Amino acid sequence: MFKCISLLFLLFLGPISSTGQNKDISFLALGDSYTAATSESQVNGWTQQLVQILKKKGVALDTPIILAKAGWTSTDLLSNIEAQQPVSSFGLVSLLIGVNNQYKGKDINIFKEEFPQLLKTSIALAQNNPKNVFVLSIPDWSVTPFARLRDKKKIVKELTNYNTIIEEEAKKHNVMFIDITQSSRNAALNPSLIASDSLHPSKKMYKIWAKKISKKLLKQF
Repeated sequence: MFKCISLLFLLFLGPISSTGQNKDISFLALGDSYTAATSESQVNGWTQQLVQILKKKGVALDTPIILAKAGWTSTDLLSNIEAQQPVSSFGLVSLLIGVNNQYKGKDINIFKEEFPQLLKTSIALAQNNPKNVFVLSIPDWSVTPFARLRDKKKIVKELTNYNTIIEEEAKKHNVMFIDITQSSRNAALNPSLIASDSLHPSKKMYKIWAKKISKKLLKQF
């Protein structure tokens, strides 16, 4: 189902690279289908659109390295980070994870234990600087056609519990938290915000997220 996504992201404390400077900001995006842009081409995902928006504002990001896949839970993301051993030198790291924990009915206590581990790992990968990391809330998939025969109130309640953990841990670790859940609910009235699979975001929805993230990040640049 949620065969993927993803951050996932940042506040930038160190020197900022802008277009025309010698070195662009390296960018690692961690997550699941939302970060992997399932059912869309990667160029239409929020990570790539974010790069393009910031480029126009004079902030140059490298093409994102995406460690995210449809269906990944927090457990899957942890194990894949360990297996791939990315270098700890990224200027920006995003984290967006948890929807598959909820969808698959995993014990939320697993997420309570693993999300802080993922957050600490994200900070370590961002040169041990929490200001180089940002976290995204889990979108609300109850508004999608895919969920029409499911218990939508239950989905919303459970996602709220997950997002509470995410926001609280982000604050505890001095990491930027960006809420995209509310904007994801616009899909209830605008079908064009949903991809052809009736579940994942479309290019238009990803653009909304990318714009919101860029505004948050630009305040730090």
